[in-house]
Amino acid sequence: MTASDQLIVLSNALQQLRSDTLGVAAFSRLAQDQLELRTALPARYNEVLLQLLDRLESSALFTEESCSFSQKELLDSLQQWLDQAQRQLDKANPATS
Repeated sequence: MTASDQLIVLSNALQQLRSDTLGVAAFSRLAQDQLELRTALPARYNEVLLQLLDRLESSALFTEESCSFSQKELLDSLQQWLDQAQRQLDKANPATS
């Protein structure tokens, strides 16, 4: 599976997470398993993704939104990460975009 394919898989999984058809732990495992995508991006993308996943997993411990662990904001940040990753992949492979 290509990095672009894995980005699509992760984007679909985020939509499932938003609609509560996929749990946080399963999403986190899936995101960490997208090795082709993670290695195709600059190292800082991997660092940010792992930080977001860690915060997301921590937020799952709370039943209500808290100031420091707003799950909606974390999901929005993950969407931003996906959007930036897509732009980065497009820059790296202009023939495929």
